[in-house]
Amino acid sequence: MTSYRPLSAEQQRALHDGLVIPAHPLALDENRQLDEKRQRALTRYYIASGAGGVAVGVHTTQFEIREPQFNLYGKVLRLASEEVDRAGLRRPFVRVAGLCGPVEQAIAEAEIAKGLGYDAGLLSMGGLQGLTESDLLKRTERAAQVMPVIGFYLQPSVGGRLFSFDFWRAFADIPGVVAIKIAPFNRYQTIDVARAVCCSDRRDEIALYTGNDDNIVNDLLTVYRFNVNGRTFEKRIVGGLLGHWAVWTRKAVELLEEIKSARKQGNLSLEWLSRNVEVTDTNAAFFDPAHGFAGCIPGIHEVLRRQGLLKGTWCLNPHEELSGGQQDEIDRAYAEYPHLNDDDFVQAHLADWLA
Repeated sequence: MTSYRPLSAEQQRALHDGLVIPAHPLALDENRQLDEKRQRALTRYYIASGAGGVAVGVHTTQFEIREPQFNLYGKVLRLASEEVDRAGLRRPFVRVAGLCGPVEQAIAEAEIAKGLGYDAGLLSMGGLQGLTESDLLKRTERAAQVMPVIGFYLQPSVGGRLFSFDFWRAFADIPGVVAIKIAPFNRYQTIDVARAVCCSDRRDEIALYTGNDDNIVNDLLTVYRFNVNGRTFEKRIVGGLLGHWAVWTRKAVELLEEIKSARKQGNLSLEWLSRNVEVTDTNAAFFDPAHGFAGCIPGIHEVLRRQGLLKGTWCLNPHEELSGGQQDEIDRAYAEYPHLNDDDFVQAHLADWLA
């Protein structure tokens, strides 16, 4: 068991300033075996794009990596961590590991991640329907004793569940919680989390990140303002930890920097509402809400395949594939929003990343 390692002061400042943190996909070959060269190339792409971190072992990496017949959890975390070390970055970078399952599994994964140099754990609460909110708070307390924790409000349609305001209010009070990824794809529930954090004495210690792929730009532009016992407190969603940002990542970095500049200057024109629609429309093509998000991981893979970063759209689960019409929707996204893709950037560097 390695000792507890908090985020550095530089990492904390960067996390609160706002980072692009792509949810890292899994690169497989035609035999559905790990393609190590392309797995490393993806991490190199995210680093070169200017991302402020990567999240590995999360939904986009495929939860099946934990199954005994694949046993890839530690390996994919190690590959990404090695590439971050190799890059020799002179800027803050946050390595985030996905933590899943009952408390003993989540703690074991946190220990693996910490030993591989990860800075924080994104604690999933999916697939734990038998646990009460109190049980999940105790689980979070245990995980936060091992490494800094990022909470995760996952939408019910892909395995999450609804939580009360009181749950998030108590969650925010847990020492070691450094951020919360808000991804219920629901405005009411997004407000619950923001208000709960504002009500906590730890409000300034917790960074809010969007996982609402259906509302990315608006989330990043909104000030959440609440009256708490006669005092007004504000929070912003400062960055994103997103599967959507696993593709066209260079443009996502540029978008976030543009939003930060607009926030500082107070230049929040109505044009941003249209920008939000553009990003959401491309996300619809990639994430496949038309079929209950069934094609979300293959959709991400397809964009990376077109760019040459992946060889195909294969998933560990052979039944997980592009939905009918999804190819056409991705074609449409490319045609309607050419300014959102980073194909030229990828082509300029692809050979180096695959070397």
